Amino acid sequence: IEFCHVGFAYADGTPVLRDVSFRVDKGRKIALVGYNGAGKTTLIKLMTRLYDPTEGEILLDGVNIKEYDVGELYDLFGIVFQDYQLLSDRDVFGNLHYVMKATGWKNETDMRKRIEEVLSVVGLENKAFKRPFELSGGQQQRLAVARALVNNPRVILADEPTGNLDPWAAEDIMEVFRRIVAGGCSIVMSTHNIANIEQFPARTIRFNKGKVEEIDISSVLGA
Repeated sequence: IEFCHVGFAYADGTPVLRDVSFRVDKGRKIALVGYNGAGKTTLIKLMTRLYDPTEGEILLDGVNIKEYDVGELYDLFGIVFQDYQLLSDRDVFGNLHYVMKATGWKNETDMRKRIEEVLSVVGLENKAFKRPFELSGGQQQRLAVARALVNNPRVILADEPTGNLDPWAAEDIMEVFRRIVAGGCSIVMSTHNIANIEQFPARTIRFNKGKVEEIDISSVLGA
């Protein structure tokens, strides 16, 4: 994925992003940092075409992202939300099964095998028949990560994935992300939790006044 001089402004002309250029390579973890309202979530929405850039272009394998159907993009991207967005009336297995049916899976044997695989990746293989309310916050977020993984995405987009978690649960999520990246999937994560980036290094991009710059977290913190 490549951002080429991308800008975005609201309908009233209020600018959010200006002249943003950077590249996401395969199997890389990228952390987006900056104050609230700096544009981190907007950038994630641009990648999934919830918004279209008002300037510049976003390329996916060299092709303008506007040429992809939204459905195609959701096959390529997995999304993790801060507030989990799980189905409370279904167990862990059912949450994943529902998403797979909705995205075109048909063979039950293949579906069950894939669910077992992703639950193993996130460490919930023994929780398949628990309802979300029976899980801790960290376990619920791991289920949300599993849901993002079921369609074998090339990139996971995570918007403040540890924002509602205690430090230990947040560390567990970052360990899951490390395993996912090792498997060749890229992760683009917005975060306020600089400690996570210190513990689990990532290429870090800071948002400031509508522009972005790559930073070395250790240098910024004086480490």
